[in-house]
Amino acid sequence: MTTDSVQQDMFTVLHGQPAPVVTRWTYTASDPFAISLAVATRNDRWIEWLVARDLVIDSITGPVGEGDIRMSPHEVQGYDIVEIEIRSVDGRAVLEVDRDLLRHFIESTIDIVALGDEINRMDLDDEIAKITQSCAE
Repeated sequence: MTTDSVQQDMFTVLHGQPAPVVTRWTYTASDPFAISLAVATRNDRWIEWLVARDLVIDSITGPVGEGDIRMSPHEVQGYDIVEIEIRSVDGRAVLEVDRDLLRHFIESTIDIVALGDEINRMDLDDEIAKITQSCAE
């Protein structure tokens, strides 16, 4: 049986806070270049960012990113983590996620869509229609 999506919840440390938060990582073959990173809030809401899959993959081995999202591997108090810095006009947050859990999630995305095969999984006509429709509104 094959699937076209994978979702994994991970406990994540919000830098400087004692209690972990839940992050939800989602990948679907219909949007093969992106990973959704959602963070649970205290009000049972999810705040979601779309992150380039290549960025997440590259964050396992070295620092990556510019602008709103930056990621880099670190060892903190004996834990192997990936630090995720998210910036907006409202401020910034720094999350720390276990590197092995993130690596496992990435491997699951590659099982769905192999690296380099992303363009073959996109419906370009549908993507162009979405863009032109949003420009017309």
